Amino acid sequence: MKMIEISAPDFDLEKTLNSGQVFHWQKAGNGFAGTIDDRAIYAEQCDSVLKVRFGKTPARSPRRPLPELVAHYFALDHPLARICASFPADPIMNAARDFCRGLRIIRQPKWECLTTFICSSMKQVAHIRQISLALRKRFGEPRQIGGRVLYMFPSAQRIARASEKQLRACALGYRARHLRATAQLVSSGECDLEAWSARSDVELGKNLCTLPGVGAKIANCVMLFGYERLRAFPIDVWIERVLRQQYFPRRKKIAAQRLREFSETYFGEHGGYAQQYLFHHARTFWGAHASRVLVSASRRNNLSPGSLFAAEHKRRKSP
Repeated sequence: MKMIEISAPDFDLEKTLNSGQVFHWQKAGNGFAGTIDDRAIYAEQCDSVLKVRFGKTPARSPRRPLPELVAHYFALDHPLARICASFPADPIMNAARDFCRGLRIIRQPKWECLTTFICSSMKQVAHIRQISLALRKRFGEPRQIGGRVLYMFPSAQRIARASEKQLRACALGYRARHLRATAQLVSSGECDLEAWSARSDVELGKNLCTLPGVGAKIANCVMLFGYERLRAFPIDVWIERVLRQQYFPRRKKIAAQRLREFSETYFGEHGGYAQQYLFHHARTFWGAHASRVLVSASRRNNLSPGSLFAAEHKRRKSP
């Protein structure tokens, strides 16, 4: 099938796919291979144009226009310039915004998103990728594109039928029990993920937290990436580190609840985008050791860690 060209201004495919919000896309040639719904897809970017090739259409696949399918998945309709303009104008946020220019929040299928983040608990991005691939290979249907075999994400019904032992074989560990229990709730209809779309942010968060293996952080991830609640602000170890060091540098102790309250008000209606930019920027530039060095240097120079963080980011970009 020939390549389809889709206008994609203010979009960075690589940053979006490598920012820790989705985990199954694979580098392939000049682009990436992955799946959207039940379609295998190859995508590459040339300036502001997204070039896309699709695998064979399954007989039962909905006849949605292919460019529309891709544009919706990558949220090409989000007013990114306006969203970025709404961010707080502090040094660390400015540096993250500049570094992540073109990164968009993907609209993920709700079940896939929920499953992925249940599996993400206490795991690094590389490990989450391995788990996602293992689940797909073991329980998903194969698709081909360009000589490459990809696997669809397994349904809740398929996961519910699996044994805990089979799920543990996908490197889930204790998460296997939580995932299987949640899959059984979804497949039985007791938990209707689609119906939950009509609920308020507060109600949705509470509903998600009733599911096995889902706490506040995972619930916020699912709200942001699966339900497009762009105010949701997941706080993981990277974001907690950024918040403590940049926004509360002189507080030795600060409660997690205080961080949640602060992030909800300070970052505003597009806090989810701000969080993703801060997360990708921090994870790209700093490990735990570098963060400790940064704080030490900031104290010596009587500057906020964010000021040094932003300055270091600017230095690295300079030729």
